[in-house]
Amino acid sequence: MEGVLWYVFASTRGGENRARILRAIDERPRNANQLAEDLDLDYTTVRHHLEVLEDNNVVESSGDDYGAVYLPTEQCRANWDTVEEVLGTVLEDDS
Repeated sequence: MEGVLWYVFASTRGGENRARILRAIDERPRNANQLAEDLDLDYTTVRHHLEVLEDNNVVESSGDDYGAVYLPTEQCRANWDTVEEVLGTVLEDDS
């Protein structure tokens, strides 16, 4: 999982937005529309990043497609120290 986290957040374009999304979801589970509004991102951009995060088992959805609420997976939670390290690096680099 450590390699996946570094890849998804630090080694690919869009990693900073994915980091912001995961931080927001960790604070409070939200749906894509809420994330787009809260993070001032385009809805389709948020959907794309959520798909990448889901495909890599970082977040999971609960509920219907449009209103689905996203939250970190158990595997992500089990590696939260690494998540914090990666997100800290990614979000700090662009400060």
